[in-house]
Amino acid sequence: MRRFESAAKAFRAERFRDALPLLQRLARDAPDIADVRELHGLVLYRLGRFKAAIGELEYFRELSGSVEQHPVLADCHRALGRWADVDVLWRELGAASPSAELVTEGRLVLAGAKADRGELPAAIRVLEQGWRLPSRPRDHHLRRAYALADLYERAGRSPRARELFRWVETHDPRLADVSERVRALS
Repeated sequence: MRRFESAAKAFRAERFRDALPLLQRLARDAPDIADVRELHGLVLYRLGRFKAAIGELEYFRELSGSVEQHPVLADCHRALGRWADVDVLWRELGAASPSAELVTEGRLVLAGAKADRGELPAAIRVLEQGWRLPSRPRDHHLRRAYALADLYERAGRSPRARELFRWVETHDPRLADVSERVRALS
């Protein structure tokens, strides 16, 4: 398992090209280890090899029964324009009722897929559903607010976008380009 630890360390350091050959060998030598398939899929995803990532993450799902990587799997399908698969994975994620963080990640992918198709009102509805400003926001709240503000701006709802970007900036001015977005809308 030293190779797996080396691959995991390379992944954490965002050295995906270094992790890939280690994981390819591990997947060949130990094809039924869910952790290997999961990490291999994540590395392929980060390298933009979406079709291959889908294969590994589907195998991980089959081995583990987990929905933990559904948002990543859905994002791979989104990148390939497979909208029906994004929708199916979202429904499966919702039925599993996982953590708020995982549901938020799935929601972000679903909204992004709708926006990619030019369905901005539908994308906004996905992110607005059940949304309220939390008193103690966590990272997933801020990411959701940022994405919603972006959609508001794209839909021409600049005052609402500015308000939400400012809220995000108040809690994490280093998140993406939020400070620049606030300035651009002011």
